[in-house]
Amino acid sequence: MSDLEAPLRPKRKKIWVDYFVQFRWILVIFVVLPISFTIYFLTYLGDVRSEWKSYKTRQKEHDENVKKVMKRLRQRNPSKDGLVCTARKPWIAVGMRNVDYKRARHFEVDLSAFRNVLSIDKERMVARVEPLVNMGQISRVTVPLNVSLAVVAELDDLTVGGLINGYGIEGSSHKYGLFSDTVVSFEIVLADGSLVRATKDNEFSDLYYAIPWSQGTLGLLVAAEIRLIPIKEYMKLTYMPVVGNLQDIAQAYCDSFAPRDGDQDNEEKVPDFVEGMIYSPTQAVMMTGRYASKEEAKKKGSKINSVGWWFKTWFYQHAETALKKGEFVEYIPTRQYYHRHTRCLYWEGKLILPFADQFWFRFLFGWLMPPKVSLLKATQGEAIRNYYHEMHVIQDMLVPLYKVGDALEWVHREMEVYPIWLCPHKLFKLPIKTMIYPEPGFELHRRQGDTQTAQMYTDIGVYYAPGPVLRGEVFNGEEAVRKMESWLIENHGFQPQYAVSELSEKSFWRMFDASLYEQTRKKYGAVGTFMSVYYKSKKGRKTEKEVQEAEQAHLDTAYAEIDQPVD
Repeated sequence: MSDLEAPLRPKRKKIWVDYFVQFRWILVIFVVLPISFTIYFLTYLGDVRSEWKSYKTRQKEHDENVKKVMKRLRQRNPSKDGLVCTARKPWIAVGMRNVDYKRARHFEVDLSAFRNVLSIDKERMVARVEPLVNMGQISRVTVPLNVSLAVVAELDDLTVGGLINGYGIEGSSHKYGLFSDTVVSFEIVLADGSLVRATKDNEFSDLYYAIPWSQGTLGLLVAAEIRLIPIKEYMKLTYMPVVGNLQDIAQAYCDSFAPRDGDQDNEEKVPDFVEGMIYSPTQAVMMTGRYASKEEAKKKGSKINSVGWWFKTWFYQHAETALKKGEFVEYIPTRQYYHRHTRCLYWEGKLILPFADQFWFRFLFGWLMPPKVSLLKATQGEAIRNYYHEMHVIQDMLVPLYKVGDALEWVHREMEVYPIWLCPHKLFKLPIKTMIYPEPGFELHRRQGDTQTAQMYTDIGVYYAPGPVLRGEVFNGEEAVRKMESWLIENHGFQPQYAVSELSEKSFWRMFDASLYEQTRKKYGAVGTFMSVYYKSKKGRKTEKEVQEAEQAHLDTAYAEIDQPVD
């Protein structure tokens, strides 16, 4: 068997859950989609109502709500009450990780009112927003002003708080880094009920660098200032087909945005947006985008494609046409481009509703799409949830750019999932070592995509049913994820915590660095008030015993690599 051949697997005997999943579309069509649309519409009306209010009124309401959060935290009795978490229901989170820690004893703090855009400052080029503002809401406010967040995650429902405390990326991350890298300041309510503002150069700078990836376990985020950039009305998108083996595809992907002469910060050589989609072990399409004015887009001979209309071909399928017709260029309205993957949830929509990509469905019912991920989770029982953990993959692998080819070959051997999403991002060399950090000495190697201040990484998005599952063969999802996590640790990669994880505590702190996180946990009183990030990310139900242990002790720092701050 060659290195790229997937192992031979025996056939798997079907059980009742297989048939329930196969016909789950009935529940989605008649229950999930109508309720989803109603929720989307009511949320939209709420957002519009908020936008009608003056910024002064929004700020006043914000201040009152912050005082309520501060008062609530001060009411907590450490000897009687459980660990602090938000009052949001476990199934509402967009991520696939089970939020089982909320099933144990806990002390709830309601943050549901924090969903307003507080200000858009075009002079400072900063947006101040509350944590439950989502990407669809913020882009609706900013794009008409010809400004935008530097990094706009593709799915409408993703919130500022989730992208900051967890992980957020977009096709512009090769220029600006991850979503959290674009944050100017965090406003945090600490364990003692005090409110602080953390920036990279004030007295709370250690907290500023520790918040990303901490999953809300250092304090409660109540507002953030986020960098804005100037934009134009359209995205000029170039689709480039690639045919070859996975190493060839990886190199073509690198070449699409990373100049071989190392001039990575040259605006003329580096596009504004980049993504790749791999459709098979031998076929892929790379896309690069540059902002364009409406005058340029409407010139004679230019093609405008409004991909946001409900009846349009799903974006990943539209991009795939480049494999047949060759390289082509088109102009997409900027906001529609930002949210190009929303309606079909990348390509997960094909599994949820197998016929939803057909023209008749798109034309008649496409306006109902997508189903809310939270409702999909709410309507699946324990057996269905466990089935998806075993028979389905939703993972992101963050790996150094020069290892993308090896990672793709690994995914093919162990999971055989297609399509695969590729999105590059800078991983900055910071003045202090954070939970995720570039390879030591990366700047000495002068590899393609790297600069003196940042190592280029790539998010390899693996979302779909593995090939063996589609062929009715045996597949062990837990074991595949364990192997993936081991591969990431060995290759200085990272796994976003929204996903299902099989990591032990020791392995978790081999993947991530605990030094700054643990220091700030102790310094700001989070130990015994907020659960640790590993405990919060851990798969499975959390018992009362685990809650008590988490309240009494912090993570064993022997598992962490305690290093000195990077010079």
